[in-house]
Amino acid sequence: MRKKEERKESGFGGGPGRGPGAGPAMAMPVQKAKDFKGTFKRLLRYLKPRRMQLLAVGITALLSTVFSIVSPKIMGNATTILFNGVMAKARHVAGARVDFEAIGEIILILAGLYLLSSVFAYIQQYIMAGVAQETVYDIRKDVSEKLARLPLKFYDSRTHGEILSRVTNDLDNIASTLQQTMTQLITSLITIVGIVVMMFSISPLLAVIALVTLPLSFVVTAMVAKRSQKFFKDQQKELGRLNGHVEEMYTGHKIVKAFGREKQSIKEFDTINQRLYEAGRKAQFISGTIMPLMMFIGNIGYVLISVVGGILVTKRSLEIGDIQAFIAYSKQLTWPITQAASMANMIQSTVASAERVFEILDEVEEVPEREDATVIQFPKGKVEFQKVKFGYKEEAALIEDMDIDVQPGQTIAIVGPTGAGKTTLVNLLMRFYEINGGKITIDGVDIRDLKRGQLRSIFGMVLQDTWLFNGTIRDNIAYGRIGATEAEVIQAAKAAHADHFIRTLPEGYDTVLNEEASNISQGQKQLLTIARAILADPAMLILDEATSSVDTRTEIYIQKAMAELMKGRTSFVIAHRLSTIREADLILVMNNGRVIEKGNHQELLAKGGFYADLYNSQFTGASLEREAI
Repeated sequence: MRKKEERKESGFGGGPGRGPGAGPAMAMPVQKAKDFKGTFKRLLRYLKPRRMQLLAVGITALLSTVFSIVSPKIMGNATTILFNGVMAKARHVAGARVDFEAIGEIILILAGLYLLSSVFAYIQQYIMAGVAQETVYDIRKDVSEKLARLPLKFYDSRTHGEILSRVTNDLDNIASTLQQTMTQLITSLITIVGIVVMMFSISPLLAVIALVTLPLSFVVTAMVAKRSQKFFKDQQKELGRLNGHVEEMYTGHKIVKAFGREKQSIKEFDTINQRLYEAGRKAQFISGTIMPLMMFIGNIGYVLISVVGGILVTKRSLEIGDIQAFIAYSKQLTWPITQAASMANMIQSTVASAERVFEILDEVEEVPEREDATVIQFPKGKVEFQKVKFGYKEEAALIEDMDIDVQPGQTIAIVGPTGAGKTTLVNLLMRFYEINGGKITIDGVDIRDLKRGQLRSIFGMVLQDTWLFNGTIRDNIAYGRIGATEAEVIQAAKAAHADHFIRTLPEGYDTVLNEEASNISQGQKQLLTIARAILADPAMLILDEATSSVDTRTEIYIQKAMAELMKGRTSFVIAHRLSTIREADLILVMNNGRVIEKGNHQELLAKGGFYADLYNSQFTGASLEREAI
């Protein structure tokens, strides 16, 4: 279910207001901004540095549209010349002829106008494309820098799909609108004004007749769009479910086959697909009636204009060419009006996308770095927790008055049940979260007086959840230290007992790991992360059940390698299997956010307390398993 939700959040199946079949009907459900005015003003601030380019876009759009609009009127003049010449010859008027020279000049003028219109339209698109990409580049840069400054709790409280949706789909929506919709909207508005002006210049009476049919078009569009809105929402909803189901079945196809659930999977797919088909069919059918209805209303206006225009021509109130030009204008008028309304709808959706992006930019950042931050040149590894208090929510404290004193070179094991606060302690040490009270020091320096980058560079981390990127095995190991040589990478791999399995792969160290590194086993992934930590050669180590994904024999090798790596280094080991930390210098037993017991393995067993119960329960279980085997 989590993946289905993320797929829907990520915008699979089309963004708001851009689905197939929406067209001029504007029937797709539109995501609306909570604060349209405020968000729109903020978006304009990103455009402000490019106001001269936008002015150029406006001027070129105006020129392109004007040259296009005056063409029907000039073409009408050619028709009038041709008609008058033919009629004069029909009436046998002396010297009557068709003035083909004048018509030829008009054709050349029209060709020049159309060429100029196309040139200015190209210039307009070229400039606007640059404006759009530069603007979105700035927004992306701000978002990227913001994400780097956001605390870990921001990522913990949101799904990956939601964050990805905002930094990819929403930004793409903004770019698309700036590059295409804005220019189309400007052109449409200028075209509407220009056509109306030309229509009134030809005949105010015909202009009124043409404009009377427009409100009827809007009423019909609004009625149909309202009816189709529900089905478009259902279509998007079912499309999200279908994508989620397909992803879920694809990623878990081995499990589906292992349990023989292929038929059930296909049946569920067919059910969702049928609902999607029904919703899509109804949405497309209803929205598809808009254009025929618009054409019907437009044709009524066309008939009225033709009849009245014909009467005016017979009365010599208008020339035949003017009627031709007017009919051309009346045909052109509907499209820019419909397009402008559709573009306004998409702008509303885009402002909603911008609002989602700006919400990220408005998130509370990490506590700012101190300008006079201290630098620990040669960390010794003395760590102290002094009266530390912390809670993910201020009203619910997880850790209270924690005191820990760690000497340089010691191995500190942290044990306890799930939710005891083991990982939280490490998160506080790395300043992934800020403490609510007390202080944590390294070599006597408060970690809040250090820059986060410098603090985190002191530690090397090997986590239970491995992270490897799409690249070669060599590159993944070398990620541990910038500028690492080939020999150092191989040496680190040997120390982690990864060299043997790497060389058995077809491409060896040049083997490319896929997106999820699923072309190697989980244990092999862990070996690579350990090799990466060994290569980093940090002053202190944090190991979160680093050997949990490897077999027992490999674990023994890794334990030896880790023991060698941990010599002389302060190491924090989060352990679930207590057999792995018997040699630790100090074991911290945590429960409910408190350190309830301290000591080495023998001392804690002798106490017969919480640790002894945990240890005995694990080994009693292990003994029973061996007896059963």
